[in-house]
Amino acid sequence: MTKGRLEAFSDGVVAILITIMVLELKVPHGEGLSALRPLVPVFLTYALSYVFLGIYWNNHHHLLHAAAKIDGRLLCANLHLLFWLSLIPIATGWLGDHPRASLPAAAYGGVMLLAGLAYFILEKTLIAAQGPDSKLKDAVGNDVKGLISMACYGLAIPLAFVHAWISIALYVLVAAAWFVPDRRIERTLAR
Repeated sequence: MTKGRLEAFSDGVVAILITIMVLELKVPHGEGLSALRPLVPVFLTYALSYVFLGIYWNNHHHLLHAAAKIDGRLLCANLHLLFWLSLIPIATGWLGDHPRASLPAAAYGGVMLLAGLAYFILEKTLIAAQGPDSKLKDAVGNDVKGLISMACYGLAIPLAFVHAWISIALYVLVAAAWFVPDRRIERTLAR
């Protein structure tokens, strides 16, 4: 399989996930501003998940740009990531419908944690395929930002049972940390 085909498939999956999420946004029942009030948590959760999917899509693009060849291990690691990303619309819908509830907030964190772990595995699989002189390994280093993000997700899960808004604040914090694109891979490959 070529790198382009893997990228195109992954891009298509992410596009479908965003489409599924936007289709869950409902038309307001009424014509005044008060008709929008029940849609605010649903929209905000959609916006957060849209940002997360955009971040994954962008970083996935840069990650695969560093791939010289695609093998079976990389295909499996990529499918593993796409599986967890495919659960984002479900977690988004549940949290959007129940923004004050602990279990939906914790489940959202669980999906994000497992997607982060899957991305980390994909990254490590690609580094291993490149060998000891991997440019990607130099670019990502210890991936402190990725590890801190997963720690925040892991912390947000039990904190959701203290108060859902604490975990949601942690999710927003992680999204904000990643909102500015990570240019480490681009800079390293350009050298």
